[in-house]
Amino acid sequence: MKCPRHERHPRHDDFLSSRRIFPPGLTGKEPLADVLDTVFLAYNGARLREGAQLFVRKMLQPDVTVGMSLAGALTPAGLGASCVVPLIEAGFVDWIVCTGANLYHDLHFAFNYRLVAGDFRIDDRTLHEVGVVRIYDVLLSLEECLIETDRRVQEMLDRPEFRRTLTTAELHYWMGKYAAEAEEKAGLPHVSVLAAAYRNGVPIYTSSPGDSTIGMVAAERWLQGSPIRLDALADVNETTAVYYWSKTEDRKSAVLIFGGGSPKNFVLQTAPQSSDILGLDTPGHDYFLQFTDARPDTGGLSGATPQEAVSWGKVDPEHVPDSVVCYLDSTVAMPLVTAYALARRPPRPPKRLYDRRAELLEGLRQAYLQAKVGD
Repeated sequence: MKCPRHERHPRHDDFLSSRRIFPPGLTGKEPLADVLDTVFLAYNGARLREGAQLFVRKMLQPDVTVGMSLAGALTPAGLGASCVVPLIEAGFVDWIVCTGANLYHDLHFAFNYRLVAGDFRIDDRTLHEVGVVRIYDVLLSLEECLIETDRRVQEMLDRPEFRRTLTTAELHYWMGKYAAEAEEKAGLPHVSVLAAAYRNGVPIYTSSPGDSTIGMVAAERWLQGSPIRLDALADVNETTAVYYWSKTEDRKSAVLIFGGGSPKNFVLQTAPQSSDILGLDTPGHDYFLQFTDARPDTGGLSGATPQEAVSWGKVDPEHVPDSVVCYLDSTVAMPLVTAYALARRPPRPPKRLYDRRAELLEGLRQAYLQAKVGD
């Protein structure tokens, strides 16, 4: 008797109609982008390929605004200089939410202070005795790098531009101006994220402005009587204004997330802020690409999937197929995705959203007031 399972089901061929796993043998001569397209075929390798292709083919279309979030110690590992700066300068990133620590460590590069590749097995008691600080396997001098950076940030925040109430975008814009001057004075190539964002009009926000050495120095200046204040509520409205503008007149919004944490939430919360709090009809971000090593089953935001984000109104439910999560360390994913994008896509003109903040905020305000009248 023939087993019913041996009968060919009408949908049998549907499930076997996608790409065959039959890659060519590598020779060592292939361009990196070709390797991603032809060899990364399964598991998180396939998710990396899908994510890189989503980024290049859809997220970098001219009508899409790309918001990037950065969490984890990425700039000390050199990823600011090697990846984020080229992405900004290619017009592939339009606005950023970043931990303050990444921006603080970014300044070491602008000031030409040394960070070196070390060994994570070194005895930390010895490092403490000799004045060396360790970020896993990155080593830097307490006095010649950290303390000197602190001193220069103190001098920076005493300048007139900082002695007032600022959004974190304004704080980082002016810091970027001085970082760019430091790069030029030292004869450096473009190595600073803050400097690149300043030159290209890319606003950078920090979701927790007090949670870094930059915030600590600002607090110290406040104790001395400086009028410097960081307006976190204005940041919420500015980032929502960027998102709202990105969802009007047939434009689209994309999020590129490295790591998770508070920056991930801050870039995503723009959608429910627009729809749930302000009452504006925006269905969520159109494209979602995240690289993370966090698990979803622990309930933390860092591992939360785009499907879960749909329930919050953060991701457009019609665009869930345009969402990719790759469970991979950002220090591995970011260079590969950056190289792939630069190889596969020509530069885009910068949107220079920093220069348009007042315009976008006023557009959000008017839409909100009109929605309130309708209520």
